Amino acid sequence: MYPELGFYDIPEYKRTKHVHRLHPYLGKFIPQLVEWFLSRYFKADDVILDPFMGSGTTLIQGNEMKMHTVGIDISPFNCLIAHIKAAKYDIAKARAEILEVEQRVTLFSKYLTNSSEADLTFFPENRMENLKASLLQECNSEYLRTWFAPRDLLMMLYYRRLIPHYQYQDLLRVVLSRSVRSSRLVPHYDLATPKAPLPVGKQYWCRKHNRFCMPLDNCITKIHTYSGDTVRRIAEFDKLRSNKTIAIIQADSRDVYLPAKLANTALANRPIDGIFTLPPYVGQIDYHDQHIYAYELFGFPRQDELEIGPKKNGKSKQAQQEYITGIVAVFKNLLPIVKSDGRIFVVANDRFHLYPEIARQSGLRIID
Repeated sequence: MYPELGFYDIPEYKRTKHVHRLHPYLGKFIPQLVEWFLSRYFKADDVILDPFMGSGTTLIQGNEMKMHTVGIDISPFNCLIAHIKAAKYDIAKARAEILEVEQRVTLFSKYLTNSSEADLTFFPENRMENLKASLLQECNSEYLRTWFAPRDLLMMLYYRRLIPHYQYQDLLRVVLSRSVRSSRLVPHYDLATPKAPLPVGKQYWCRKHNRFCMPLDNCITKIHTYSGDTVRRIAEFDKLRSNKTIAIIQADSRDVYLPAKLANTALANRPIDGIFTLPPYVGQIDYHDQHIYAYELFGFPRQDELEIGPKKNGKSKQAQQEYITGIVAVFKNLLPIVKSDGRIFVVANDRFHLYPEIARQSGLRIID
């Protein structure tokens, strides 16, 4: 019915414009899809809710269109990504902090690689071994020790140690997390769902680059790339963002009491005009596991047991029924604060034909 919704004519750099690509996220939709529906069915100053916020695509695109947006997600790391995208920055200060940390880690990396450019005034040899030992003592994650080359591990731990000395700490965490994701001992073509770490220096045939490659063992190249990219993206969004509220709530959409969460915001007592969301699919993604490196590096609490339809539960009839129960619970909890004529848009590949039953149990009517 809507052939243009494939957006096949939109190049990658527009699909991932400004902060929408501050951090990779498996299972998100493109902002043009959000824009298409919001522009046709809602207006400026409306309040749009996404109860499965993920990395915050609906929130950012809605704000760009001068709409208030509210996002809910159970994952602490998802909420961190969304917060970083939505935050208002002193761009000059953010740029200075990101680049200063990059420079400090670059000096550290030169020492680790025995570069002739290593500045021994910053890392005198008699203190370097103590520094490396103390960094490794701070690493109590077997995952990090297994999935990263020893040199990379030291660099990411050093970067992490620097973060508390700066104002925009969460922004720095996202830069580091994005760099760490790309620096694991995995094939370049399998960053999203790697199965096992490769040995350091092990060559493999890379389907992405169509040649023999080796896993990365010097993450400073990624830190350099993503530092500059992050600065550019937050500066781009700063010119486009509106002054409308972006509310990010870490909670379970099945039982959160949204009015209380919004009580101290500009959206207090405002009804929700509509919902635009992409729920998890049945048995497709383990949402906490896709960012396991970030949970291990920063110690965020995990709430895997609250995921709806996780991959680890499979796609059996029982898993499908549990999925229906979870999605229905979300709608039943949140519909009382949505306007009676509010529209609800669910982006779903409903291969198991679950949404007619979800709609029936939720008291909703499918109109298109």
